[in-house]
Amino acid sequence: MTFPPIADYAFLSDCEVSTLIAPDGSVEWLCLPRPDAPSVFGALLDRSAGNFRFGPTNTMVPQQRRYLPGTMVLETTWHTPTGWMKVEDLLVLGPLDATRRDGYRRSPGDAIAQRTLLRIATCLDGRVELGVSCLPLFDYGRNPGTWKFDGAGYNRATVTEDDVTLTLSGSIALGVLGSRCMGRTTLETGDSAFVALSWNGDAPVELDEALGQLQWTERYWRDWMSMARLPDHRFRPYLERSALALKGLSYAPTGAIMAAATTSLPETPGGERNWDYRYTWIRDTGFMLRALHGLGFDWEAFDYFAFILDAVKSGESDAPWALQIMYGIGGERELTEHTLDHLSGYRDSRPVRTGNGAYDQHQHDVWGMLLDSVEEHLRGGGQIAPAVWEGLAGLVDTAIARSSEPDQGIWEMRGEPQHFVASKVMCWVAADRGALIAQARGDVARAQRWRSAADKIKAEVLDRGVDDRGSFVQHYDTTDLDASLLLLPLMGFLPPDDERVRTTVLAIANELTQDGLVLRYRVATSDDGLSGEEGTFTICSFWLVSALEMIGEFDAASALFQKLLSFAGPMLLYAEEIDVSTGQHLGNFPQAFTHLALIDAAGRLIEAERVRGEFAGG
Repeated sequence: MTFPPIADYAFLSDCEVSTLIAPDGSVEWLCLPRPDAPSVFGALLDRSAGNFRFGPTNTMVPQQRRYLPGTMVLETTWHTPTGWMKVEDLLVLGPLDATRRDGYRRSPGDAIAQRTLLRIATCLDGRVELGVSCLPLFDYGRNPGTWKFDGAGYNRATVTEDDVTLTLSGSIALGVLGSRCMGRTTLETGDSAFVALSWNGDAPVELDEALGQLQWTERYWRDWMSMARLPDHRFRPYLERSALALKGLSYAPTGAIMAAATTSLPETPGGERNWDYRYTWIRDTGFMLRALHGLGFDWEAFDYFAFILDAVKSGESDAPWALQIMYGIGGERELTEHTLDHLSGYRDSRPVRTGNGAYDQHQHDVWGMLLDSVEEHLRGGGQIAPAVWEGLAGLVDTAIARSSEPDQGIWEMRGEPQHFVASKVMCWVAADRGALIAQARGDVARAQRWRSAADKIKAEVLDRGVDDRGSFVQHYDTTDLDASLLLLPLMGFLPPDDERVRTTVLAIANELTQDGLVLRYRVATSDDGLSGEEGTFTICSFWLVSALEMIGEFDAASALFQKLLSFAGPMLLYAEEIDVSTGQHLGNFPQAFTHLALIDAAGRLIEAERVRGEFAGG
């Protein structure tokens, strides 16, 4: 049984869990009770690790798949030998109920997850045979459960394993074969049927109730999208889907936003570059806040920033502000990496990993990313308490003190530490943003001290981080390029019209690309401690769009952006990388950082069109 292309999966979320649905109507990824918990359906990483299909019994290839506009409700249309049908899939969101808040922090007017995956089928014409097959295998496929019928009939069954209770119910009579719960029925024109899988919650028992949950969930997503500030522009569908993806990657109980919904989708099919991205990276923070504020989602930005601050200051009593590069979605600090050797991996890509061994790496970009996000938070109308400011001031001092040391770099290289230029620049960002914030707060002594430190760091980078042709380099002991250097103009290290910036951006565009898309670095000449190759990094390609626009190369930026849009998955979602030889997406999916870079690049191009008089929309 072959794996679908990564980009062909549909992504659903209720902001507490998320799921991926393959084109054949099979749920192949669902982790419970949190998105970073072990999988219940894990066919994404091993075809024998559990799945949940709902669709026509005699047709496996759909006619069309789409999200209902402005929602995270999936509609799949099927043409069978005897008729037409559609299936609507959703993770149910219900009205906010104070009796069920469970102490969760939520934005005003936010919905609450009903902990139910709802699947509704309707025969549009003719006659169709509908089947359901639900095979949960708990703990990443290791533990089958035992189904038990619940109630007087055969329309409801439960299974409990690993403290998770699943209830499958609906309008279809069910039967049990081993660890699989199954059923089938025939629908005539206008008939509907449904199944609902719930976990530790209540599932609908009647079709009217199921249809009501569909309507509420649609309304919630559309109401949420109505708050967005989106231009009436040809890029709007991509911005809208990116916004929904970011919201879907959020974890409402804490305000965290995951880097991606999956673990171990490979950067190289069959290779070892397989990582768990179901965590929150400090690296994403400034970009995340800019995107959320820019799109009009201020409450999400405030919740996310509050989570970041809570996580950062939750260290040991003697070092409460000990900054890590990433945290669990509950603020966890220890993310010990393990391998799941019983799983074959997506397209035989091993090992499958949980946890992330990079969590305790020294990456000096984190101080700058955090202070940049603080400044963004303040510009977005937020505030910080005096005690928080004192903790942040300590992080600025740490960044300055550590700026002369080597680190693992922004790409979490597992080779020897180096003096990465991007890391030095982000230490400069920490000092620069710290000085700006201190000045605004009237903390003049710190502002002067940090400005002096920022100038010193910049002078060193300009002295040691530029090669003979005037281009910035990956680290002090090489002439290699690195896509992280595209952050220099984006972070304001030098103005875009500085010749060294222009030389670097054009060198990356000409020398660090494959068929026009950007590589992070040349694997053959960079000591990243890993074997194998990787695809082009989509976030870096979007960074190049932004950088090209900033240095005045609008036509090149626009052409590259259009090319990147042509690689979007059928659901307008992006993974981490693109194999330009096949067009296939690689890496974890959907990738928040990629969508953040898309939002930034689109915004810059739209504004440039406005200045050029080519776009007059709202």
